[in-house]
Amino acid sequence: MTALEQQLQRIADGPSGPKIGAFFDYDGTLIDGYSAAAYFTDRIKRGDIGAKELIETVKMARKGDLSDAEFNDIIGKGILDWAGQTEAEMRALWQRLWLAKTATTLFPESWKLVDAHQKKGHTVAIASSATLYQIEPLAREYGIEHIVCTRAMIRNGRLTGGVEGSPAWGDGKAAGVRAFAKAQGVNLKSSYGYANGNEDIAFLKAVGKPSAVQPKPELEKVAIEAGWPVLRFPRRSRGPAQAVARTVGAYAAMGASFVAGLGLEKLTGDTRRAADFITATAGDAALAVLGVKVDLVGAENLHKYRPCVFILNHQSKFDLFLMMKLVRGKFSGVAKAEAANVPGFGRYMKMTDIAFLDRANSQKSIDALKPAVDRLKAGLSICIAPEGTRSWTPKLGKFKKGAFHMAMQAGVPIVPVVIRNAGEIMGRNDQTMRAGTLQVTVLPGIDVSKWKPEELNERIAEVQQLYVDTMNHWPASEGQAA
Repeated sequence: MTALEQQLQRIADGPSGPKIGAFFDYDGTLIDGYSAAAYFTDRIKRGDIGAKELIETVKMARKGDLSDAEFNDIIGKGILDWAGQTEAEMRALWQRLWLAKTATTLFPESWKLVDAHQKKGHTVAIASSATLYQIEPLAREYGIEHIVCTRAMIRNGRLTGGVEGSPAWGDGKAAGVRAFAKAQGVNLKSSYGYANGNEDIAFLKAVGKPSAVQPKPELEKVAIEAGWPVLRFPRRSRGPAQAVARTVGAYAAMGASFVAGLGLEKLTGDTRRAADFITATAGDAALAVLGVKVDLVGAENLHKYRPCVFILNHQSKFDLFLMMKLVRGKFSGVAKAEAANVPGFGRYMKMTDIAFLDRANSQKSIDALKPAVDRLKAGLSICIAPEGTRSWTPKLGKFKKGAFHMAMQAGVPIVPVVIRNAGEIMGRNDQTMRAGTLQVTVLPGIDVSKWKPEELNERIAEVQQLYVDTMNHWPASEGQAA
């Protein structure tokens, strides 16, 4: 059992309820790296930072550990630069930086810890020296209500350039956590804390169950001496060299399968046979090169109900490779219109009779579903992600109706494919894929023949709940590998 698995078990076995707190540092703990780096990079790209400030920033970054006075000076200058901005403007800035950069650095392992505490009903809070605007996008994504942080002073709806109270750094963060716990009725002796920096030692000592995450040297030394759990996660801000090499190799293997499939199409004139050949061989080859194994539960359901509509929870581009391996042939799908122009994949999608949707035109989207229904009636299965947009975490988005309409119109069942940890292999917007074991459960087919249009929302909610229940109570492995 890994250190993370042991910590998750300790949480599961421990007490429940809001009097137990779980406090998470932000930079270096919930995300890989520092959110402020995205801000400075953005300023450099826009030519909005002078040479003197750039040199001073680089010096501070190389220095590593900062004294309270040095940090107060840095955060003070940063907030001073924002003087005159409204809170709406600051939130828009950091939301843009979140989508462009920060969200891709989320540690999926930290999300598991947050999720475990939330399921126990603990009072979960982010405790960070960063500002509220930096933290809010992740807090929304994770459903974290409470934030202990450095607060900018607001007067008449605008930032003054000053700080309310003391920055949440070092002893200031520890004091902020104690004040929050007192106000919320949280028992700190029974509470958990997670952080990575040497400056966080005082904060971690304020709780009864501290853990060092990706710890810096001094924190690691304190953690080992005190017997605190030490958690280490694979880096997200940059892909390991081996992962980069495997990713290149996977695309090369898929490319070779694609070329071979085109040759088969030219030789036989049978586009469907060529598409099925590409699907099976490319999926197998890509995952083999990547070093990705699939722990599969419910393999029999992949073939028992065809033709059908396979629905999957969607996290990254890797989901396509996985479904190619699982479904193997005689399937089509639905994709956004711009995917038709992707080199290689666009041609492959056309070979499999993918229905391309124009999301900007709802009427065109409805019309595009008609060919997909025809393909179902002709004996092909459809693969579709009902959430539509990829998620940053395994948390499910709201299911849309398209997949269910198709199944009802074609008179075929829905087969749910529940993917547990695809984001660990390849996160949303990642370009690098990592080795690992992917856990997949294929649930029995769902008969939609008696569904009525007026009860569709309720029925879809029931299917989505099946995903939630499966994720929360993962079935025991059957020893099957796809």
